Amino acid sequence: MQYNQSEFLIETIVPKNELIVSRTDLKGNITYANDTFAQISGYSIDELIGKPHNCVRHPDMPKKVFKELWDSLQKNQSWSGVIKNLRKDKGFYWVYAQISVVKKSNQIVEYKSVRTPISFEDKMKYQKLYDDMKIQNNEKRRVISYI
Repeated sequence: MQYNQSEFLIETIVPKNELIVSRTDLKGNITYANDTFAQISGYSIDELIGKPHNCVRHPDMPKKVFKELWDSLQKNQSWSGVIKNLRKDKGFYWVYAQISVVKKSNQIVEYKSVRTPISFEDKMKYQKLYDDMKIQNNEKRRVISYI
C-alpha cells in the first residue's frame, strides 16, 4: 500500500481518563470495540467489528514489535508496549497497550487489549526508537519525522 507522507501528520490525542478496549478472535479479527476505540480510530463500531485489528497499524511501526507481540500471545503470555496507531483518516494516535489472552475451560478463546494514553516525552522517545529499528531492519520508513 502506498502512502503520502503528508497524510500522517495529524495526531489525535487520547484523553487521559479514557481506556481504549477491544477484543479479537484468535486470528486477530475484532469481535468487540468500545466507543472510545471507535472515536479515537475514526471508525464506527460497525466498521471495526470483523476487521483485522491491524487495520489500525501505522506504517511507522516496526514489524519486529508485532512479531514479539504475537510470539508472546502464542506462548500464552501477555504483552505490553507502546504502539503508534493509524486512524481511518490517515492521522495517528499513540497508546500504551496491554494485550492478554482470554481463556475458557483452560483454552485460549480470544485476546483482549486495553490501551491508555502516553506522555509527549514517551511519544518522542518511541518515535525515535521505532525509526531506528526500521533502519536496522531495512524496513521502509517515513522521510518526515516530528522529532
